[in-house]
Amino acid sequence: MEYIQKGTKSFHKANWALFLAGFITFANLYSTQPLLPTFAEVFKVSPAVASLSLSVTTLALAVSLVIVGSLSEAWGRKSLMTISIFAASIFTLALAFSPNFETIIVLRVLQGIVFAGLPAIAMAYLGEEMEPASLGVAMGLYISGNSVGGLSGRIIIGTLTDHYNWHIGMFILGGISLLVSVVFVWILPGSKHFSPRPLQIRALSKTLFQHFKDPSMLCLYGISFVLMGSFVTLYNYIGFKLMASPYNLSATIVGWIFVIYLVGTFSSAWFGSLADRYGRQRMLLLAIAIMFAGAIMTLHSFLSLKIIGITVFTFGFFAAHSIASGWVSKRASHDKAQASSLYLFFYYFGSSVGGTVGGLFWMKYGWVGVIAMIALFLIIACGLSFLLKTIITRQRITTT
Repeated sequence: MEYIQKGTKSFHKANWALFLAGFITFANLYSTQPLLPTFAEVFKVSPAVASLSLSVTTLALAVSLVIVGSLSEAWGRKSLMTISIFAASIFTLALAFSPNFETIIVLRVLQGIVFAGLPAIAMAYLGEEMEPASLGVAMGLYISGNSVGGLSGRIIIGTLTDHYNWHIGMFILGGISLLVSVVFVWILPGSKHFSPRPLQIRALSKTLFQHFKDPSMLCLYGISFVLMGSFVTLYNYIGFKLMASPYNLSATIVGWIFVIYLVGTFSSAWFGSLADRYGRQRMLLLAIAIMFAGAIMTLHSFLSLKIIGITVFTFGFFAAHSIASGWVSKRASHDKAQASSLYLFFYYFGSSVGGTVGGLFWMKYGWVGVIAMIALFLIIACGLSFLLKTIITRQRITTT
């Protein structure tokens, strides 16, 4: 059976379907991020506690990814992705009726669990169904859906919260998500290169831990942790900075700042292609350097320079994520869904840790403390990238 090739009808259908799936997942996943200042005020909690409305979701997602990625090896890709996006949409509708912060936390944990049915499986689907020459572009387009979804969810919630309230914002987002879920099921081509295996917990556990025996995979997992930890930290607390004096921006304006995510749509696809052409490690280091430059720019007091800094940082992040995630699919010699789920486990674990610990830096040291923590994470990412290159070179020498 032929692989899906760039320019074919199947290529367009698969990419549109996964673009929409990424849109739904990330619109709902980050829907509470622009609400952190609102939650802190309405429910009388600290910024670090308010951030739990996102951190518990990404933590539940991280843990569930390892399990769901293994289940998909037995049960199939499309069916689990379908269950995931429909259930996530229903939980968003339920969030609209939450009477207190405790209910929000419970629903967000449940949402994190069902979110796991999409990211790792989508990456594995692309790795199995796309021809190698088209994988970089396809992975970049999928991640573009992630960035557009994250942008849209934040804008919808931020704007509706200012004009009505956050309950109405959640309800409308849930309704949109249900409609898009129907389109996803309709157009996604079925798997042609997936061979289901009987669900054997012991065997799945064995293959899961085999990925940890490859030091190059460990480097990629570490990179995912620090990249996402730095990204979520910046976006979690920039709202607190911009809604306070001297900027005093409204929730609507802060929500629209997330339109910056659109640069991720471009950078993820572009750097995915550049990585195929010029090498993954070189482009990954460039993307991390761009993130670092953007983070430093946000230290300036001028609002315009802060926004430019956030834009540069976001551009670099999505470029780096596109390269690293595609690298995992290429490096994994077996059980690609498991390998992808482990990458995303560390990715979202980094989100949970960074997103909450960043709140402690914010409360203690302000925005300078937040950027110092991000800078440390990015330095670690650079070190792991150099180590990864060394490991891969040694492995090639050993096998030749």
